[in-house]
Parts: sequence; C-alpha cells; structure tokens
Amino acid sequence: MALSASAQDQAQLLVVADDDVMSARNSATIRGLAKELSIDTLNAAIEDIRARRHDQMVEVDNIQSELTRSESDVSLVATRITRDAERLVQTSSAKDAQGLEHELESLRTRQSDLEDIELAIMDNLERATAVLEGISQELATAEQALQAARDQESRRTEELTGLNKALADKRAELLGALPQDLVALYERQRERYGIGASHLRGGVSSASGVGLTESDLHTIRQAPEDEVMLCPDSNAILVRTAESGL
Repeated sequence: MALSASAQDQAQLLVVADDDVMSARNSATIRGLAKELSIDTLNAAIEDIRARRHDQMVEVDNIQSELTRSESDVSLVATRITRDAERLVQTSSAKDAQGLEHELESLRTRQSDLEDIELAIMDNLERATAVLEGISQELATAEQALQAARDQESRRTEELTGLNKALADKRAELLGALPQDLVALYERQRERYGIGASHLRGGVSSASGVGLTESDLHTIRQAPEDEVMLCPDSNAILVRTAESGL
C-alpha cells in the first residue's frame, strides 16, 4: 500500500533535507580543519626544527667544552711562564738562566699558538651560537603559528558544533510534527542513499540534478497529491510543489 502524507508535510522534508546537508557539510569542515589550517604540516616542521636545535645545542656544547680545554691549556702555559720568569730572576747560574730563557721562548711561542687556537674556537662558538639563536627564533615563530592555527581550529569547531546543535534541535522539532511513517521512510532513504528528500523543480530532481523522463513525469502527474513518491534516480522522497512544472 502506497504511503500517503499531505503536500505540506512532504514539503517540510525539504527543510529537513537542506539542514541535514548543511549539518553534514559542517561536520566535514570540522574534520578537515586540521588539514586546511596546515596543523599537521606545522607539527612536522616543529619536530624538524626541534631536532635541528638539539643538534645545534650539542654542537655549541662541544665547542664550549673545546674552548674550556683551550683556556685551560693557555692558563697552564701562562702559569709556567710566570714560574720560569720568577726562577730566571732568582737564579745565579748562567747555565740555568740560559736553559730558562730557552724554555721561556718556547713557552711564549706555545702560548701565542694556543691563544690563536683559542680565538679561532671563540669565533666558532660565536657563529654556532648565532645559528642556535636563529633556529630558536625559527622554532618560536613556528610554535606561534601552530598555536594560532589550533586556536582558529578550536574557535571554528566550537562555532560549527553550535550550528549543528541548533540544526539538530530544529530537525527534531520538524520531524516530531510529521507522520512517523513518513519520517521513517525519510530516514531509511537518507541512510541508504545519502539524501532523504528531493525537490522536483521544473521537472528536475534536486537530489540527482537529472531531469525526469516524460514517462516518469506522466506517472507523477497521475498520482494523488498526497501519495509519497520516490525519485527514480536518487531514490529520495520526491517532493512536488508549485515549482515542479507538472
């Protein structure tokens, strides 16, 4: 037995169907926000920057250790120079004095070489520290961008969730006022085919976007106004209105 429902009740299904489409679109938007806002890309970039920062921190620590050793070497040679210079002043032996002078000359040469090495290490440390500061700034910028994207995702998710809540409340109210057998058919067709109601406008089904054949239109014209019919292409409930072109 064919299902019957008033034209007004059937027309209400078009409102529900439009809201269902909007709700589904909002949900899809929520699911796609992370990709749209490049959150995964930003996360990956931050992980890469953190890895580079770690490597550069290790590099800076290594150079700093090298500088500490170099400073110790310079200090040791300076101590020996001071000690030998004091011994030279105090000695009365010409032979000892000659030996000390020779040693002092060697030590001063060694001191000069070590100080050159120390300066080179300090230059390396300065450059490595500058690189580290640049990477740290890059990381801070990326983290700020990620936080901004997450904040935007949160705001838009909250907004769209609120819209969907309002649509769900409206949907429940609309469907609650319709015959339950009509609602059950709508829900069944929507679950099976993706859309529950289609507007026949100018001989074209809105669900499929396809014009009905003359044979189908003839069948529809012969059907009672309150007979619930299905779109031959989309299987959604085919809602007839003054715009249907019948």
